[in-house]
Amino acid sequence: MYPKTQQMIEEKRAEGLFSGVAYQLIDREKETQQVLGWAATLPEKEALTFDHLFDVASLTKVVCTTSVLLRLLETKQMKLDQTLHTYLPAFLDERITIRHLLTHTSDIQTWIEKRNQLDQVALKAAYLTLQAGEDLGKKVCYTDAGTILLGFLLEELYQKPLTVIFQEEVLQPLGMTQSIFPPFRQPLVVPTEQLASGQILKGITHDPKARVLESHAGNAGLFTTLADLTRFVRMYLAGGAGYLKATTISALYQDHTPNQTGFRSLGWDLRGAKEQPILFHTGYTGTFMLIDVKQQQAFIFLSNRVHPKDEREKYIKHRDLLIATYLAEKSTANMI
Repeated sequence: MYPKTQQMIEEKRAEGLFSGVAYQLIDREKETQQVLGWAATLPEKEALTFDHLFDVASLTKVVCTTSVLLRLLETKQMKLDQTLHTYLPAFLDERITIRHLLTHTSDIQTWIEKRNQLDQVALKAAYLTLQAGEDLGKKVCYTDAGTILLGFLLEELYQKPLTVIFQEEVLQPLGMTQSIFPPFRQPLVVPTEQLASGQILKGITHDPKARVLESHAGNAGLFTTLADLTRFVRMYLAGGAGYLKATTISALYQDHTPNQTGFRSLGWDLRGAKEQPILFHTGYTGTFMLIDVKQQQAFIFLSNRVHPKDEREKYIKHRDLLIATYLAEKSTANMI
């Protein structure tokens, strides 16, 4: 199944693009899962297993933050075109809507002075003062700030730490029992980057903003396994499986940007042909998911590409080539 895609994954690992990878390919009733290489190469080599937890970075946005928001929209506890300020009065800009944040069309100006020197309280306060730019609603500009603010919104509504909300509203209902947020004690964790200090991040969130915000970050922080992400994806393939409505799932396969020219869904990016798009999202640490409910196909990819160092530009080029190879094979398979 998908031999060119699988061959390319093995080639990229052999070339050193990443030292370890776990992936799952689903095609209707068929599936292939594989784990290759090393979870860690420093301070010593450690073989990767299916039980290893990955820091999935921005996949947290779609698995957790978006899932909770979609359920709130379903039950009409929230309106897509209502302003964030309405639900979170501490946020000062009264123009930015939930739709803007979910579709990355807020043009929010994300520069925060001395951001990396701020503690948790100061960083949250700074985010609450951010303002939309002149391109509000006009174009897509991907940013972490939107889901960070949506996380603050969820905490305002639920009056609980965000990671508790995610456990109760996402992980527990979906049976994602291996998924967890820091801090935790778990030996089988894929490390990420080695910092300038020499410290290798392991069981510590790679994203610096989420690392400061800890249990209050809506943009990153989830550690999970291939098996748990497969449970999440299968919920989508099953039309929501009682967790989300089938109408909610089907509605995600369309452009939700304000002017419908951004080819972006709620929380999700869209890939493939506009007449038959595929849900897509990446994580900075070397992860991505593609889900095609109509064709009952999916691709989950988890690598340790930032271990021990981050070579993003090199990785992005090869990642996009891998995705293009998969989509081409997928398209050919669907014509047979």
